[in-house]
Amino acid sequence: MESKICICGAGTMGRGIALTIAKAGIQVILYDLQPGILAEASGQIEMELDQDLHKKIISGTEKENIRKRIVFTSSITDCQADLIIEAIIEKPEAKAELFLQLSALNPESTLFATNTSSLSVSTIAERCPRPEKIIGLHFFNPATKMKLVEIIRTKYNSDEILKRVLEFSTQIKKTAVVCQDAPGFIVNHVARPFYLEALRLSEMEISDEATIDRLMESAGFKMGPFHLMDLIGNDINYTVSSSLYEALGKPSRLKPSVIQEAMVKNGKLGKKTGRGFFQYNKPLAK
Repeated sequence: MESKICICGAGTMGRGIALTIAKAGIQVILYDLQPGILAEASGQIEMELDQDLHKKIISGTEKENIRKRIVFTSSITDCQADLIIEAIIEKPEAKAELFLQLSALNPESTLFATNTSSLSVSTIAERCPRPEKIIGLHFFNPATKMKLVEIIRTKYNSDEILKRVLEFSTQIKKTAVVCQDAPGFIVNHVARPFYLEALRLSEMEISDEATIDRLMESAGFKMGPFHLMDLIGNDINYTVSSSLYEALGKPSRLKPSVIQEAMVKNGKLGKKTGRGFFQYNKPLAK
């Protein structure tokens, strides 16, 4: 059982993972280079805990205990734990460089997990001194509510390492699925047509985004593709589409949308910026 976890990256996903772990009764360090991002993360965590308190999901004492389990830091030397999960920018070079720095600060027993949505975990691991200790652990947004996590195993990971990550997933009350390292893993590979076909309908002006979403929701989906892209972040969604498109040899069926590309360039990222396919009353912290 893991007793101390470190999350690197205090954006939407990082802070959600940190709060999930703290709610499970585990000590967690939340690290980000930018103090401003840490302050935003602290405020968002406080807001979510207040909502849980208002709904009587937790008591006042439980709220205080959860908050006390989270340590916020902008010093990388504080990043020492049994398991370190990175949730930083989707660039393999940046992730590998971070793991390289963290390897020098931690004992050989420390396990490193990348929360990448679609990058090759093997490519990241191969750039690090202990590739066998690097594994994929992909959470879904919002991390505090979504039960699923993908565990991405590489050729370097032993059965013992896999078992350890599976046990951690159970410890934080998540449902884990295991897959081998491959473009898009399971969920993002399967989900591409859901997003891309909806975007093509919009590009061809066959229907508008709101109508497509209503149709999909009436068919049983909890959220339509456009609202979901806004929730995930159009920048993240577009990056995953581009990554999968490149990795699979640029098949036409997976070509990223020019509409979404333009939205990313114009800063219309979705809920976190207040504007995406739809308008939102209040921007969320990035």
